[in-house]
Amino acid sequence: MDQRIQILGIRFFDGTVDEAVAGMVQNGGYLVAPSGTCFARLRQDTLYREAVARADMALPDSGALVLLWKLLRGRKLTRISGWKYIHHLSQRFFAAQRVRVLWVLPNESSREKTSDWLLANHFPFAEQDFYLAPYYQSAVKDEQLVKEIEERRPDHVVVGIGSGPQEKLGLYLRESLSYRPAIHCIGAALGFLTGDQVAIPDWADQFYLGWLLRLCAQPRVFIPRLTRALGLPLLIARYGSEMPPLKLESRISKVENMT
Repeated sequence: MDQRIQILGIRFFDGTVDEAVAGMVQNGGYLVAPSGTCFARLRQDTLYREAVARADMALPDSGALVLLWKLLRGRKLTRISGWKYIHHLSQRFFAAQRVRVLWVLPNESSREKTSDWLLANHFPFAEQDFYLAPYYQSAVKDEQLVKEIEERRPDHVVVGIGSGPQEKLGLYLRESLSYRPAIHCIGAALGFLTGDQVAIPDWADQFYLGWLLRLCAQPRVFIPRLTRALGLPLLIARYGSEMPPLKLESRISKVENMT
């Protein structure tokens, strides 16, 4: 049975979190979890559009998306937050006898907090299991990361560098590697567990209030981000299951870059 519902050109997984984790562990590929602030990029960034549309699994992380799909289209979609997904995935890591994981992180602070979290949960790792990502341009390529993955052959690659570049990196890795690990592009969700981001309790995640806690913790950072989600109702009402077209200026920029 197909467990996907297409919204705005993205095929979202519609099942339980344990089914999502099991599917990625078994089949590999790359997973994305776009938040409500990410959908504006669908009209602005050709490479991002391609990355989320071609993902092997897309989680309906956005509570706004799930609620609007119900209100405007009359259809139900089971929300799986990135926080809930990485929590269940990490519990599977910790319970496993042998599992190899490469953690792709944005900076040294994230590496230290992730190390502390792994130690606290008695999860074995080596310093080589961390990769600090460089600053990626619009088109994401990282031959050094591909080389390290090929040499170490991890079962899982957890990418926690933030939305936009991470989805493009997931597609790039899947197409560049000689084998098929599970690539989990979960952005800030990893930081919720390691302490690199404000902690999200179970009740807040259950009632779609994680965004509010993050807003209270870092208003200067998240107020501009949340304004990008204001166009989501119109996108769903107008385009439904179809990918919204690029804005004119984005199409012009694409043509200029090709000439």
